[in-house]
Amino acid sequence: MVSLLVDSRQLELQLAPLERVLAHRKEPVRIPRDRIAKVQLVEDPFPWLRGVRAPGTHVPGRLAFGTWKSVFGDDFAAVRSGRPGVVIDLVEGSEFVRLVVTTRHGVALAKALQSDEAAGEIG
Repeated sequence: MVSLLVDSRQLELQLAPLERVLAHRKEPVRIPRDRIAKVQLVEDPFPWLRGVRAPGTHVPGRLAFGTWKSVFGDDFAAVRSGRPGVVIDLVEGSEFVRLVVTTRHGVALAKALQSDEAAGEIG
């Protein structure tokens, strides 16, 4: 399961070994906190996927890991069925336009990203 680490400087999405294979990604996704524009809690993250998977893995309605390319830019997804999630919009110039991630700890993540003294692991 994806681990979300938040400190005073960045948000880091650490993928389990299988998730790294599914996402075709060797390194964690690291986003400086000043690049985060908006955080939304969502019941079902699948409708938030947009564009085409390239590269990554997608089993419709079951899982989605990797990069999604669209006219809006690249999104990163780490989504499994049956779990709520968060949609994190990023400012222009970031590696991704937004992140779509399933987590049971969306409220804690949103609070941690609002806090100036956030540090620790979420989910």
